[in-house]
Amino acid sequence: MGSGPETAEARRTRVGVLYALAAFFMWGLAVPLHFKLLSSIPALQILAHRIVWASLFALGLILAFRQWNKLVEAVLSGKSLILLSISAGLIAINWLIYIWAVNSGHLVQTSLGYFINPLLNVVLGVLFLKERLHPAQVVACLLAGAGVLVLGISSGEMPWVALALACSFGFYGLVRKIVPVTPLIGFCIESLLLTPLALGYLVMTIADGSAAAFKGRPDLDLLLILTGFSTAAPLIWFAAAAQRLKLSTIGLLQYLAPSGQLALGVLAYGEAFGWIDAVAFGLIWTALAIYTGSALRSAPRP
Repeated sequence: MGSGPETAEARRTRVGVLYALAAFFMWGLAVPLHFKLLSSIPALQILAHRIVWASLFALGLILAFRQWNKLVEAVLSGKSLILLSISAGLIAINWLIYIWAVNSGHLVQTSLGYFINPLLNVVLGVLFLKERLHPAQVVACLLAGAGVLVLGISSGEMPWVALALACSFGFYGLVRKIVPVTPLIGFCIESLLLTPLALGYLVMTIADGSAAAFKGRPDLDLLLILTGFSTAAPLIWFAAAAQRLKLSTIGLLQYLAPSGQLALGVLAYGEAFGWIDAVAFGLIWTALAIYTGSALRSAPRP
């Protein structure tokens, strides 16, 4: 048998990486494709449906895995409820800003925000969790920062939308790393805290006749219902990864999601990709290669 602590830590890291890859694949490819199919529905209604169906999806998983007692225990814990209220507010802000930005023609800033976010995770890990970086990892962060700077300068304006997206999701990841509940329980409570507002808004749309759901389009209705899965699954996986990995590791792995969005936009939807973008992405992918190599060399072995 190998040394117990090292073997357990190596296994924990591998599982964390798998959770992170699953989450970032969903955010980078599956979720954009999903919401592209819902472009005919007002963004706020999509958001409200996301919250409601995600709550039901999470509750169904809790019943299936017989974790009702853990849910009740977490709700009755003052510390957990306060932290999850904060994380619920942060993720709601993130969703709202993202939807507004997409509908207002600020796609460049939204993509920039998700490139800034991993760097912010590295900073938060160092500042709040006392995580340390190896010299090669510091070089990787500087290269990635240079890539983000190139993208920011090329946009030609103050990227406040990008900064708001990065900060809201960065602090969300930090809170979820320290809240003492399982990922599924935590996400379920977050969703339930947001559900009354979402239901209230949907009731208003029904009252004024502007509701888009359940009006003879079963394909759209099904896509709206599936927002529960596409919303809950990657967030639960992200929280599971955050509990197993360094926040700085998650920060640089997170570049996979906006990189997937880039490939989707350029290859599937024919969006422009100029030389400035090529320089920026080259710096970011070089940073990823350096950081990954450093992480593999320093990883615990059985």
